Amino acid sequence: MPTFNDPYADARETAEAVRGLAHATQRVEDPEALYPVIGELMAATRSLSQVLDQLTRAHQHHTGRAATDAGDREAGSQLTFEAAAALHEAAAYVGQADTALDRASNRAGRIAWRPENPPADRWVNVVFLQGGEADPVMEIIDRQGTDAAIEYLAGFDQGEDTIRDGMENGYVYDAPPQTPADRVATRSDYALTYSPDLTYVGLSRRIDAPEPEASTARAAEPPMRQGAGRHRGPVRPDGSSWFRPDAISEVAETRGLFR
Repeated sequence: MPTFNDPYADARETAEAVRGLAHATQRVEDPEALYPVIGELMAATRSLSQVLDQLTRAHQHHTGRAATDAGDREAGSQLTFEAAAALHEAAAYVGQADTALDRASNRAGRIAWRPENPPADRWVNVVFLQGGEADPVMEIIDRQGTDAAIEYLAGFDQGEDTIRDGMENGYVYDAPPQTPADRVATRSDYALTYSPDLTYVGLSRRIDAPEPEASTARAAEPPMRQGAGRHRGPVRPDGSSWFRPDAISEVAETRGLFR
């Protein structure tokens, strides 16, 4: 840890940290780390430039105490002058490095790194129902099976509108969204996620993997745990939406599942 008052101890720690960084960057597995590393190096070079300027002034300030081992004060004063000049020159070089790092950071920050092995497809959320809204679907599952429930919920799929809404709201996933408490059934390009205990059902659809810049793909978590939102779809006779996806996490926490 830095002392903020012992320059020699802090210099030692800085040298050790830089050695660690040199080792850690021998092989960078995740290119997403490159931009933030450059940013930290920019901060380091600016601090280093300040340190060099301060060391320059320190040599000048203490010139009157300088001497050689033989006691020659004039020669010692000359040495402090030369050391200060060299430190000032080093600070200028570090300033040039900072300028170059700023340029590197600007370019690196505009790079969108593609996955090394991008998935062939993704899953977009179609509909999520809970409580009383999910009861009819639960009854279909009990009486007719999951295929019939998938066929029923597929009626809420608005095609390209569903995909667009999923991307806008971040409801695009690498796998069908689910929690450990869920049961999952698939049919064709649809995946049914449901929980008889918590009384909710959700349907997601397989889609071609969108370009990384155009999507906000997430891990396979239930869409409502990532953030509540409304979904496009048919309306009830009273004009209200069928799609009122409160957070699954709220349902689970209310009933003690994740406590």
